[in-house]
Amino acid sequence: MAAITVTGEYGYIAFVVVGSWAMLNYLAFRVMQARKKYNVNYPKLYSETSHEFNCIQRAHQNTLEVYPQFLAFLFLGGLQFPKLSAAFGVIFIASRLVYAHGYYTFQPANRNRGAFGYIGLIGLIVNTVLFGLSSTGFI
Repeated sequence: MAAITVTGEYGYIAFVVVGSWAMLNYLAFRVMQARKKYNVNYPKLYSETSHEFNCIQRAHQNTLEVYPQFLAFLFLGGLQFPKLSAAFGVIFIASRLVYAHGYYTFQPANRNRGAFGYIGLIGLIVNTVLFGLSSTGFI
């Protein structure tokens, strides 16, 4: 059985996790502000009357939908490639902010400005696959 060794460089992964937490909290704060502004009370997730609120909420919700995958690939790929995975993580975080601000224009197509985040996510997936192949002896 192979042992997993965590190097000091894995600390970069920790910094990215904290950065992603800050990004999620920023998006959540924007939703809280929008709930007040557009009078959308809990437990409603979306508004039946406010397109603007729905755009702000959707930016946050979509990020939450992909976040568990992002973390899993970041943690696993980072075991073998901590600096590269951290860089891909930063790209992903930046893209989610650009994605959200595209939605905040209330023209949903503008969210596509954040599509460069797929570079970060796919990079993390590749790192994770390479880690899996390496740790099992396939490469």
